[in-house]
Amino acid sequence: MKNAFLGGLLCCSFSLAMAQEGQINIEQRPEIEALLEIYGNTLTKTEYYRIQVGFGDANKAQKIKSNVEVDYPDLPSRIDFDSPTYRVRLGRFKTKLEAERKFNEVRKKYPDAMLLKPKKSAS
Repeated sequence: MKNAFLGGLLCCSFSLAMAQEGQINIEQRPEIEALLEIYGNTLTKTEYYRIQVGFGDANKAQKIKSNVEVDYPDLPSRIDFDSPTYRVRLGRFKTKLEAERKFNEVRKKYPDAMLLKPKKSAS
């Protein structure tokens, strides 16, 4: 029994040692590249819920943004110019529930904060 087990183990090790190596070439139609590009562009145009934490002139908006980056370093923040003011917006939330949870937290620190809904696309 012991010899049969060792013989089987020896056969398996020889078969693994004799395995062949090869090279794999993947041929892809050019239409797939075009579809991947369209898909990538669609993802970047996806609208998100955002939280507006404040607004004002450029200097005030920059100060608010600096404070927000300290308070919420894990969330992306940016300044959007919407004539005639600069608006500081926080986060990119895919769902309304996720946005509302963070909004309730942010509102404690920034009482003037507003939850912004995604804009409806024209298509």
